[in-house]
Amino acid sequence: MTKPTLWITRTLSDATLERAQRDYSVIWDPADRPGTAEDIIEMSAKVDAIIPCHSEYFSAQVVGQLGPRLRIVANHSVGVDHCDLDALKAKGIVVTNTPGVLSDATAELAMMLMLAAARHAVQGDRIVRSGAWDFWSPAFLVGKQVTGARLGIIGMGGVGRSFARKAQGFDMEIHYHNRSRLDADEEAGATYHADLDSLLAASDFLTLHCPATPQTVNLMNAERLARLPKGAVIVNTARGNLINESALIAAIESGHIGAAGLDCFVAEPGGNPAFAVHENIVMMPHVGSATVKTRDAMGFKALDNLDAFFRGETPPDRL
Repeated sequence: MTKPTLWITRTLSDATLERAQRDYSVIWDPADRPGTAEDIIEMSAKVDAIIPCHSEYFSAQVVGQLGPRLRIVANHSVGVDHCDLDALKAKGIVVTNTPGVLSDATAELAMMLMLAAARHAVQGDRIVRSGAWDFWSPAFLVGKQVTGARLGIIGMGGVGRSFARKAQGFDMEIHYHNRSRLDADEEAGATYHADLDSLLAASDFLTLHCPATPQTVNLMNAERLARLPKGAVIVNTARGNLINESALIAAIESGHIGAAGLDCFVAEPGGNPAFAVHENIVMMPHVGSATVKTRDAMGFKALDNLDAFFRGETPPDRL
């Protein structure tokens, strides 16, 4: 029986590639560059399935030009803001994602960013690394204490709930805003805010874990940043466009926002050069889920969806 032909757009984990090459006729370029619109359109005529990442964009314009051979797009991501789902559905192409396997890894990175931002990690590292550490006093690099502070979480999906569990280890007072209130067991004592502004006022630390949608783009604009308590720390490991970057820089420079920890940016790769001059902004290059365990799990989940589809079953993570 002929194996389905699969295009894997980026370099996935060794275990994922090994399994894929066993079960599919795989096209994969070790050069590991993002697939362009032209690449996607060209490959759609040659393959039955694609495993893309968030670096490949299936806009309505691209989807309109896809060839009839392509039957399924099995995303190697939870977020699907790079896909026009309505256009893909209208084209008859099945779309899946990888929920439930990257929550802990992403929450770990968010916790690291929160702690690093609160305790001047970038500045401290630079002082020691450069050999400039020639002074100490009780007033030196005094940061913001996490333990016992009020934590606001926007988005209590898998990552938000994982972060809340980890924050309990720091005795944080947990508040959250979500599209709907969690059950009492999932809430685990956290305080629900139906109103976002109410949450912001109660957040000494704020972390974003909601999807990027037309409703959440620029969610944290100048007005909402101003509603946070003075000196608040904001963390974003979700999508860069949740925060208005110009407004964040202004809030940092005014001192209203004490620090920020960012794993995602409006422009990726590259980030925002204007952030680089501020040592109270801690940055990572969108690597929230980058652990061996999680990358294997994401790749296997994408392949599980493909396996089910080509067996004639409904993929478990079909959108």
